Amino acid sequence: MNLQPSPRRRTAFTLIEMMVVVIVLGILAATIIPQFIGATYDAKVGAAKAHISELENAVERYSIHLDGYPSTEQGLVVLEKPPAEKRESWRGPYVKLVRPDPWGNPYQYRRPGTHHPTSFDLWSRGADGVDGGEGEGADIGNW
Repeated sequence: MNLQPSPRRRTAFTLIEMMVVVIVLGILAATIIPQFIGATYDAKVGAAKAHISELENAVERYSIHLDGYPSTEQGLVVLEKPPAEKRESWRGPYVKLVRPDPWGNPYQYRRPGTHHPTSFDLWSRGADGVDGGEGEGADIGNW
């Protein structure tokens, strides 16, 4: 009994076997990829919330040192660089860099705030880059 393959027989995949593999990979991709699409948006929202919390803490430290929150006109820049007035009371920088939000837009700051009339509002305009919105275009703020 000879168990050696004959020299004429070639070992290769048939067209049907290759098509089955491609179909299986397509089915796997169709079920897995949609789960990751939502994960990207959720990660950006989580990053924006973390940035807002960090900036909010920095604004509170600024307020303690300078006896008041920055004005809307001063904005968040005073967390990096001292304001023209009260330079001697400034103990910053309170943050190394005021980064843009995960969508590349600047964070918004308003004093007094509409959501927090006695303090300030701090928010990202979200994926659409405009105030307001719903779903993926909703604002993310400290309220």
